[in-house]
Amino acid sequence: MYVYFPRWFSRPLSLGDGLFSVRAARGNSLCRTILRSQPITRLLYITLPVTYNLPSPRSFPTPTMASVLQRARDFTTSAGIPLSTAASSFSSADVGSGLFSEVSGRTWLATGLAVAGSLLVLEQAVYRMKKRHLPGANWTIPIIGKFADSVNPTLDGYKKQWDSGALSAVSVFNIFIVIASSNEYTRKIFNSPMFAEPCLVASAKQVLLKENWVFLTGKVHSDYRRVLNQLFTRKALGIYLAHQDSISRKYFAEWLKNASNEHQESMLTMRNLNMEASLRVFCGSHIPSEAAYEISDKYWLITKALELVNFPLAIPGTKVWNAIQARKAAMVYLTDAARKSKIAMAAGKEPECLIDAWVKEMMTGDEKKKEYSDHEMAMVVLSFLFASQDAMSSAIIYLFQHLADYPEVLEKVREEQYRVRNGDVTKPLTLEMLDEMPYIKAMVKESLRLKPPVTMVPYKTLKPFPISEDYTVPAGSMIIPSLYPSLHDADVYPDPGNFLPERWLDPESSANKNPRNYLVFGSGPHRCIGVEYTMMHLATVMGTAAVLMDWDHKVTPESNEVQMIATIFPKDGCYLKFTPRVN
Repeated sequence: MYVYFPRWFSRPLSLGDGLFSVRAARGNSLCRTILRSQPITRLLYITLPVTYNLPSPRSFPTPTMASVLQRARDFTTSAGIPLSTAASSFSSADVGSGLFSEVSGRTWLATGLAVAGSLLVLEQAVYRMKKRHLPGANWTIPIIGKFADSVNPTLDGYKKQWDSGALSAVSVFNIFIVIASSNEYTRKIFNSPMFAEPCLVASAKQVLLKENWVFLTGKVHSDYRRVLNQLFTRKALGIYLAHQDSISRKYFAEWLKNASNEHQESMLTMRNLNMEASLRVFCGSHIPSEAAYEISDKYWLITKALELVNFPLAIPGTKVWNAIQARKAAMVYLTDAARKSKIAMAAGKEPECLIDAWVKEMMTGDEKKKEYSDHEMAMVVLSFLFASQDAMSSAIIYLFQHLADYPEVLEKVREEQYRVRNGDVTKPLTLEMLDEMPYIKAMVKESLRLKPPVTMVPYKTLKPFPISEDYTVPAGSMIIPSLYPSLHDADVYPDPGNFLPERWLDPESSANKNPRNYLVFGSGPHRCIGVEYTMMHLATVMGTAAVLMDWDHKVTPESNEVQMIATIFPKDGCYLKFTPRVN
């Protein structure tokens, strides 16, 4: 239906304004409304979904008063309205305004429905076009897609997705996602920086700052890695080991002092141990104790905001907003720690932590070395906390759970510890002592394989990514390399669901002959920079715990269920009871 209105129709309408003709309709017949003005200028043209061809307004003859009155009589006769009433109506704006409101309301409703329907159809068409032949739902739930599944993800749900194909597709809030489950495609994503870059989650750059080195690519990222690699030399690791050993003993003493006869959830205590150990390794005494407690307390807000699916806007009260406030508080202390470190190193003091080693490195050697600002150094430490805190907390919780559930493995760990320590459990660990502990290293490696803290790492395609011969991932899509399937490949790890440290002690085992499958620390240019540091920390914590404490694990129906946040944890929080060990 076509409706013509003057641009100035908002003012009261009278017969002198022009020709106003209404043909009333009964039943299901169409009501046609035409408004024509003298002179005809600047008409507003509205098109409704139902079209009814009418003559152009310019084709109407110039009206006379006689013709106007005749049309009014025709209208009142056909509509059954008394002439006096009709004349009264046409001498005011009531009829025109009423008809305009009715037509306008129907217009907006019909137009809105048409637009909404078109967008929904377009959404499905775009999804099908991008998905092509990949496994996955043929149609996506309008607008939200797989959002409901993503809010409460389960490992079983991801396993089902991985089993559907080497590549599969889903959509969440119109974000097209390709999930890679095979080792080949997972490694290809990790090693294709020209096609894809880490995006972690939608809120990551807001929380960790977009200029953080973890989001950089190319030469700038390579320059950072080259500098940071020097902070994980054997000499530097020896400095860090002293902090790890002393912090572990401090927390074990507190656990034993506060132990009760009841099993207690261990997730928070493990996180606190890891956070203090990390802060002392990274910042030493440049971080005051109260700052360490505040950062540890607030860091959980950052963890919650970096779940795979989250409301991405930083609105007060949201997880992202809370995480940004926690980051701001942490950055104040970390930036100040970098400043204090530069003062200490300039005064000739020996390095006692990672930022000291970094400052010392900047002060020596080539004068062309980049001078990193306090803010840049603080951002790196923030990224290290993000990379280590929850991943190592997850690792340690599962290590305690595995050793409690496999007492024969714990017994072998203890035997090795007593032998290397010469029976002196109070003696601090050294790198040389760790070199003589192959079993605990194999045990840690196996626990990480069985329950990898990170099961997948989201990337974003920078341009069309020809990942296979018959499929190209569209630019701007999320593409997720999955670690878990490679670590549970039965061809590489026979009996993959069992905890078998011995598989790593035989150089000829399929596990050792297929290092490409061990993707716990990723692969490619963004592979974890602190692999040796992480393995050393986990071996130190568990080796010292094994000789100082006994612990019992309360198995619940959710002990073997997985809670998936930024990393994975036992769904029940892992209930443990600690008692002193008599040596």
